[in-house]
Amino acid sequence: MTEELWIAVRWLHVIAMAFFVGGQLMLAAVVVPVMRREPDNQRIRQVARRFGIGTLVALGVLIATGVALADEFFQWENGTLHVKLALVAAVAGLVVLHTRLRDNHLLEGLIFLGSLAIVWLGLQLAH
Repeated sequence: MTEELWIAVRWLHVIAMAFFVGGQLMLAAVVVPVMRREPDNQRIRQVARRFGIGTLVALGVLIATGVALADEFFQWENGTLHVKLALVAAVAGLVVLHTRLRDNHLLEGLIFLGSLAIVWLGLQLAH
């Protein structure tokens, strides 16, 4: 691939990451605190469901572009990538668990902190 195509692949990776982590931040800091004041939590569930669909798309893009980037830049033996992938697996497991235990705020916090750590490791890999 040309350099411009690799920039596009990296751009897609960053956009998908921004949707996933930025969406979590928006939900935690703005949407949930405002909507919890309403007597009917149905809207929160609708927002979370919609975000969940977008998250699945974002995760698909992250996996596809992440594999391509790791291949292109020979990162598969990199210990930082191994830690990042372990955290990705842990966060994915927490997300699945959170779909069953919807009102568990500890899980929400762990998912968000894990996501921030994944972004940090991704930035280390990019340099």
